[in-house]
Amino acid sequence: MSEKYDLIIVGSGPAGMTAAIYGVRANLSVLMLDKLSPGGNIINTNEIENYPGAGKINGAELALKMFEDTQNLGAKFEYATVNKIEDGEYKKVYTDEFDEPFEALCVIIATGTRPRTLNIPGEAELAGRNVSWCAICDGAKYRGKDVVVCGGGNSAIDEGTYLAGICNNLTIITDFDLTGDPTSAEYLRSLPNVKVKPYKTISEFIMEDNHLKGVRFADKDTLENEEIVNTDGVFEYIGALPNTEFIKDSEIENDRGYIITDSHMRTNIPGIFAAGDCISKGLRQVVTATNDGAIAAQEARAYKMSKNVNDAK
Repeated sequence: MSEKYDLIIVGSGPAGMTAAIYGVRANLSVLMLDKLSPGGNIINTNEIENYPGAGKINGAELALKMFEDTQNLGAKFEYATVNKIEDGEYKKVYTDEFDEPFEALCVIIATGTRPRTLNIPGEAELAGRNVSWCAICDGAKYRGKDVVVCGGGNSAIDEGTYLAGICNNLTIITDFDLTGDPTSAEYLRSLPNVKVKPYKTISEFIMEDNHLKGVRFADKDTLENEEIVNTDGVFEYIGALPNTEFIKDSEIENDRGYIITDSHMRTNIPGIFAAGDCISKGLRQVVTATNDGAIAAQEARAYKMSKNVNDAK
């Protein structure tokens, strides 16, 4: 693999694609790598209403528009699963799919997150069948049926609102209460087919004949007042884990696996930057991811200029 790039971006969600756009416009040669389709987690989001200028838009539609922008500007894209990044004058990015590493002066890690799981009895057996993490993907099969949503943050509220329009009854079981956007939370709570069970902990997905029958839960602090709600499906929205296993032991992560950056998206390894949901920060939204990506790309340009190198070829 003889071609060297100015910038390789690992991940093609909103942060990665924004970095690609800003990188190309800064006259950098840019390659995006991702093991999945461009878009990251927004592909599975039914409606996005808080991205300025877009109005109410389907997540997959927004992702496609972003990707088209990267391609129209000339950023390259490859499907590849990154398993290691090796530091040096030119960083080497190793993947499962290619024998030789890709090389670049700079790397931006924008690999996002994946859903956290409950790790309770029944979950592993039912995962992908009656337990899901994507209402857009799997919600339709519960039309007219009973559904449980686990969690009370923005994702649980948004996806719960979508499911409430499909299912017969929706029960939301959450460790605390509805803690997401207050307006959205109150709207969801007001729907006639929605019940909220706050300050509860889930202990088991009850199975019968290898199918989901119900969800067992109790008071969070005392584990008393145990209840069982019958349900046809469960959707989990209880947080996320960063997709950073490939840089384990690189000393750029915190103890939860999120990448530590400064306000310029720089890690403690010169020439390696990070952006989006995989970094340690307070708010994870599309708009903050695009902000991170833009900053990271500008810093990559500054890094290249500081090295006084010719355009990568």
